[in-house]
Amino acid sequence: MSDSLPVDLSDALAEAAPRLGNFADVRYFAELDSTNDTALSLAAAGAAEGTSVLADAQRAGRGRRGHTWFSPPGAGMYLSVVLSPKSPESPGSPKSPESPMAMALSLVTLAAGVAVAEAVSQTAGLPVELKWPNDVVIGRPWRKVGGLLCESVATGGRIEAVVVGIGINLRSAAYPAEIADRATSIETELGRPVDRASLVVACLGRLRAAVERLRQGRGDEVCREWRQFGRAGLEAAPVRWHEQGAERTGTARDIAADGALLVERDGRVERLIAGEVTWDRLSHDA
Repeated sequence: MSDSLPVDLSDALAEAAPRLGNFADVRYFAELDSTNDTALSLAAAGAAEGTSVLADAQRAGRGRRGHTWFSPPGAGMYLSVVLSPKSPESPGSPKSPESPMAMALSLVTLAAGVAVAEAVSQTAGLPVELKWPNDVVIGRPWRKVGGLLCESVATGGRIEAVVVGIGINLRSAAYPAEIADRATSIETELGRPVDRASLVVACLGRLRAAVERLRQGRGDEVCREWRQFGRAGLEAAPVRWHEQGAERTGTARDIAADGALLVERDGRVERLIAGEVTWDRLSHDA
């Protein structure tokens, strides 16, 4: 059972409901283990696209590749949104076996990153950047403001739903030692607080628009928008990654139409679709 929405969030969602549609359906919890886990359960039970889970604190927040997402009470925006790979069908319309979005699920993380970067820029006026594939960063070297984690619900090998988890550091916090030198918050960067309710509404609205572009087969637009926020990591930036137990080095050049990172190594272009990538001149961990 979810908790009552805070008044400011309830008011903001009610005002934005005409443009948010079902993305205004937010389930709020003062504390839970993981917003993604809760959203995945809702998705598996048939929750409609746009159903969201927001928590004031997470006991077991998750990031990519099994990392923990530091989620202290009141310090961040911890939001997970249910998406459907299927296009909404009009009564009497023929059923399509696969929608454009279903063929572009690899782009969902990039689309969500664009949505969050736009929402933070719009709401807080903070000039954030995107680090492939899922980090929201600022400054030199990059300091992490937020991140995304996309997970799917599948039945018999068929993807039934995708959950987009969004974690944004809003307020200053005592970060664990292992991330203290590369984590920051919007409040720390701006020197003033930012309204969580406004950021939640902006993220939901931007995400809804980004998903619609994917559903319409406009993934090229999503990639173009992502490049605007991620250009620093693509302009001949030296990178390192691990492959088959060995460290590789190369130069980041671009992202592919399906969201893969394109790197040049030994005179040829390779595609990276997963794994940890280090930007030598931009990352704290270089």
